[in-house]
Amino acid sequence: MTSSSILVIDDEPQIRRVLRSTLSFRGYEISEAATGEEGVELARKLKPDLILLDVNLPGISGIEACREIRRTSDAPIIMLTVRNAERDKVVALDAGADDYVTKPFSIEELLARVRASLRRHAPAEALPAFHAKDLSVDFETRRVTASGEEVHLAPKEFEVLKQLIIHQGKPVTHRRLLQTVWGPEYGEETENLRVVINQLRKKIEKDHARPKYILTEPWIGYRFQPPKTSTGK
Repeated sequence: MTSSSILVIDDEPQIRRVLRSTLSFRGYEISEAATGEEGVELARKLKPDLILLDVNLPGISGIEACREIRRTSDAPIIMLTVRNAERDKVVALDAGADDYVTKPFSIEELLARVRASLRRHAPAEALPAFHAKDLSVDFETRRVTASGEEVHLAPKEFEVLKQLIIHQGKPVTHRRLLQTVWGPEYGEETENLRVVINQLRKKIEKDHARPKYILTEPWIGYRFQPPKTSTGK
């Protein structure tokens, strides 16, 4: 049984009841909120290991709540929504969400997404820190410093950067990044990856329009190009 804590933010009592019953039975510690404002406050107070967040909420929307939660938390966020348009997924990912499940959803599918998100957010393996003149990444503490300032990366952003640095100097395919970071059932969702790469570039590159670290390999994927003075793997 697990002791991971999950915060459910959804205005539908029936959805909260089903999730509370299902997740509690599997050993998760469950907290609930019915509004975005309440969810943001509980996320700050309780620091849950994972958050299930409905997109359509009274008061501030799920997307706004996601952005607010991301200011103080890097816990995995799985968005729940009745909409399945590609643009909606991009907006959710851009706001800092880790995954996106469409209602009505299969409980088994949701549980699999929860387990995968918690596994990916487990403490990083012992990897040597990466250091360059204007970029440092400590994998153990998950601290990233760019141009002398600490930057906050969402979980997916950190994991993508980690994979690129592990394979630095070599192209990493879209499929490999998606399946390693999002899970084995992914592989074709390149738009999700593009959003994360764009966010990463904005945070760690001096000029994100002309990146020097995260380079695009046309039709293949991305490559992390370290300066010659960098240390690490």
